[in-house]
Amino acid sequence: MKILVLTGPESSGKSWLAAELRAHFGGLQVAEYVRHFMEQERRDTCLADIPEIARGQLAWEDQARAQQPELLILDTHLLSNMLWSQVLFHDCPLWLEEQLLARHYDLHLLLSPQGVPWSGDGLRCQPQLAQRQAFFDATQQWLEQHRQTYRVIGGDWSARRQQAFELVRQYLLD
Repeated sequence: MKILVLTGPESSGKSWLAAELRAHFGGLQVAEYVRHFMEQERRDTCLADIPEIARGQLAWEDQARAQQPELLILDTHLLSNMLWSQVLFHDCPLWLEEQLLARHYDLHLLLSPQGVPWSGDGLRCQPQLAQRQAFFDATQQWLEQHRQTYRVIGGDWSARRQQAFELVRQYLLD
């Protein structure tokens, strides 16, 4: 089983690209649990919600891992939960990073906020490019600090799709 993670700031195409990759290469796709949580709760999240959101994301991921697909595509993982917790609440439960580091991920596709417009959907909260760039930078810093394999995906929607397809094609051949 190869595990691919799409990560990066909001409105950079993670969910769209995860679905495109799943449609083309097959495998299983795990969605972003926090969206489900927010749609169910219909309120702003708070720091006390972070553990429940993280456990939900892990549960969805574990259910997919248990099926042992050839390719597992994660729309996000605990890194986003950690960074959002820091951005919104200036705090984060320490066990999130411990859990994240205890799991194996083969490749992260880090999506740049540059080259595509922000799209509000009622849940997103970083309309300014500088905000999304700071989130991208924090994500990249964490991936580098923890020696995670990643590739940056950028450009317009077409370029992102082309880059991701080529990287995943190569990744599956390894």
